[in-house]
Amino acid sequence: METGTSIDNTGYEGIKNGSWFIQFRNGCNPWMARYVYGLIFLLANLLAWALRDYGRGALTEMRKFKNCKEGGDCLGTEGVLRVSFGCFLFYFIMFLSTVGTSKTHSSRDKWHSGWWFAKLFMLLGLTIFPFLLPSSIIQFYGEIAHFGAGVFLLIQLISIISFITWLNECFQAQKDAERCHVHVMLLATTAYTVCILGVILMYIWYVPEPSCLLNIFFITWTLFLIQLMTSISLHPKINAGFLTPALMGLYVVFICWCAIRSEPVGETCNRKAEGSSRTDWLTIISFVVALLAMVIATFSTGVDSQCFQFRKDENHEEDAIPYGYGFFHFVFATGAMYFAMLLVGWNIHHSMKKWTIDVGWTSTWVRIVNEWLAVGIYIWMLVAPMVLKSRQTT
Repeated sequence: METGTSIDNTGYEGIKNGSWFIQFRNGCNPWMARYVYGLIFLLANLLAWALRDYGRGALTEMRKFKNCKEGGDCLGTEGVLRVSFGCFLFYFIMFLSTVGTSKTHSSRDKWHSGWWFAKLFMLLGLTIFPFLLPSSIIQFYGEIAHFGAGVFLLIQLISIISFITWLNECFQAQKDAERCHVHVMLLATTAYTVCILGVILMYIWYVPEPSCLLNIFFITWTLFLIQLMTSISLHPKINAGFLTPALMGLYVVFICWCAIRSEPVGETCNRKAEGSSRTDWLTIISFVVALLAMVIATFSTGVDSQCFQFRKDENHEEDAIPYGYGFFHFVFATGAMYFAMLLVGWNIHHSMKKWTIDVGWTSTWVRIVNEWLAVGIYIWMLVAPMVLKSRQTT
């Protein structure tokens, strides 16, 4: 029995160390598999965008589907929702079939990392299936997608905050404390400088008139939140240092900028949007960068399954899976809902202009609430140990 096991392990290691094609065919490399799933997700995004902006060219083909009503109900916003629904079904089925996987060499591990031809046929079928459904079901999915996209944003928030906290802990754990302290202060100072510069630029770009009260409120409140996070972090009972509030400040300034930038083009307070209303190379590049950033964010968040563990396991078994397969696919499933909301501006009842993403008042308020929620979660992570400790003593 030991000889047989040794041969099996030797054969597995031989396959694992072989070419990428052999690893892909035999399904033995979960790290490579995640890139394939990321590519599938990117292609789904591109298909949804193509149906939204250039779907009229496929109008004659869409007429073959009786639920498309001469093709109109399968293009534009509904086209995005149908592609998103198919993508969601694919990743949700993968989630159900891989959740709870803990060991490599198991059947579910092989299913996650292999069986690509079977999954290709499954993906094609699930992509076509939503185009056979009536418009009422797709509209209902669009309403549910608001909730799913919100779940994705929440997961992403916790993942980013966990990364910032982990980075701070890594600096504090360095052996050369004084040298590390200098690096931390330099990084924190740079982050605060960029935050202040970002706030000033937002005042210049998005407050051209004193009547732009909403933008003034968004920017000023963001500045206040940065000050609040810094004050709580430096409190003697918490003493979390400068680095984490500085990095969180960068994050909330970025979200505030995205929120104001999402305001409709016709608004007088959004002169930058008016200047980029026509489709030019800069608009196209901005769209592509936003699309790729969303795919990369989904990809990186999906691998970070430990961000929801209150105690991170430092003792990894040799045959343990490298990341949570179920969590990975769940993030991509909610990410499918999220990209649909970005491409329709969080409003399933209106159309979007070509080469635009995440534009509209709904998108603006989603971003702003996302910013406030990020600050709330970060502050709670700072004060929670002290609050829970005081409750235990009483």
